Amino acid sequence: MKDFLRNTWKHRAHVVMALPAFLILFFIMYVPMTGVCLAFKDYKTSAGIFGSDWNGLENFKFLIASKRIFLRMTRNTLIYYVIFTAVGTVLNVALAVAIDQCVFKKATKTMQTIMIIPVFISYAAVQFIANAFLHDQTGIINNTFGTDFRFFTDAGVPFWPLILTIIKIWKDTGYGAVLYMSVLAGVDSSLYEAAEIDGASKWQKIWHISLPALIPMITVMLLLSVGSIMKSDTGLFYQVTRNVGAIHETTQVIDSYVFHAVKTSNNIGFTAATSLFQSVTGLLLMLFANGVVRKVHPDNALF
Repeated sequence: MKDFLRNTWKHRAHVVMALPAFLILFFIMYVPMTGVCLAFKDYKTSAGIFGSDWNGLENFKFLIASKRIFLRMTRNTLIYYVIFTAVGTVLNVALAVAIDQCVFKKATKTMQTIMIIPVFISYAAVQFIANAFLHDQTGIINNTFGTDFRFFTDAGVPFWPLILTIIKIWKDTGYGAVLYMSVLAGVDSSLYEAAEIDGASKWQKIWHISLPALIPMITVMLLLSVGSIMKSDTGLFYQVTRNVGAIHETTQVIDSYVFHAVKTSNNIGFTAATSLFQSVTGLLLMLFANGVVRKVHPDNALF
């Protein structure tokens, strides 16, 4: 303890500079974690968080009791995670490499700006764009192709996984590519020059220099995403789909289910149990994935 206090006083200038960030993280990220106890309580508004009675695992039993809904939303959450992660990673890397290899270097700055713009468009606005394309009577798709798809009312329409994937990729790919471009910007240009002298083609330089340089970043991004494997983008699955019950079979995920439950019921303990289930599952999976990476390639592990 004495060593800790002595070391803190020795670096007091750094401690003072770091104090605002520490306080923000503490009050925004850690203090709200006291609400985790709601997952094990029969919450009553009149009694408050700490005055409500404990009910053990009843909230978790209620979550699993609706087996069909629980399995459906868990299945959808996992499927969309795999699709978004796989397609998003491939497109992020491909776009980053394409811009890095672009001959017109001055145009890359403009391209980066254009790519990032969708990130700042909220899903509330995207909802209206999607509705313009998918509306049953006046939608652009039905009017253009002369079809009669009932996207929001027909549970048999199989296009929602594709639609949600397209919207997710359109919104996030540009920002994701910028992260990989920052890695490529740090690759020693002499490697490309040496490869060119040896007669390597552009594809060979990409395969043997660019992609290997991106592997550590790809690994880190995948490990971080595994921690959110049970979480989804609420705006995408709740606002874009307008939370229409007819298409819940293919569009409802855990986050949209919890958000809907919070708005329509007072069972706060149940929603807290669901969120805790997501967080614990994500933590365990991230620890497992990081352990596997540490065994195979320790340099690419998070810790």
